[in-house]
Amino acid sequence: MDVAAYAKLLPEITPSNQSFWDGCAAGELRLQKCADCGRHRFPDSPVCPECLSGSASWEAVSGTGTIWSWCTMHQKYFAAFADEVPYRLVYVRLAEGPLVISTLTDGSPEPRLDQPVRAVFRPDAAGRAVLRFSAEADPR
Repeated sequence: MDVAAYAKLLPEITPSNQSFWDGCAAGELRLQKCADCGRHRFPDSPVCPECLSGSASWEAVSGTGTIWSWCTMHQKYFAAFADEVPYRLVYVRLAEGPLVISTLTDGSPEPRLDQPVRAVFRPDAAGRAVLRFSAEADPR
């Protein structure tokens, strides 16, 4: 992996998303929660998309969800991932409601709709813990 190219793709850590990244480093998924209506949101936002309140706090959530959609990337769109193809992108509906895009960990089985997943946090090539998901084998 081209670590320098990969590091350029990482989102900047800002005061508004610092709590999310601190959670990743601590091995937990943290989301904003509206102080007025209780809705969880991702990504971070200055106002609640449900009630438009500007009051929110960060809290650790379950880190569980289900696969809503997925695709397998075969093209080398980014130089940083040239050695990684094919890899699976997943769109996960978290138990708390928000949708999150990430990748499946190596060794996860072929994805299926509504397959349970759990958040995992491992340092990436640049040394930052990033959100990924691990899928359990299909019990059917």
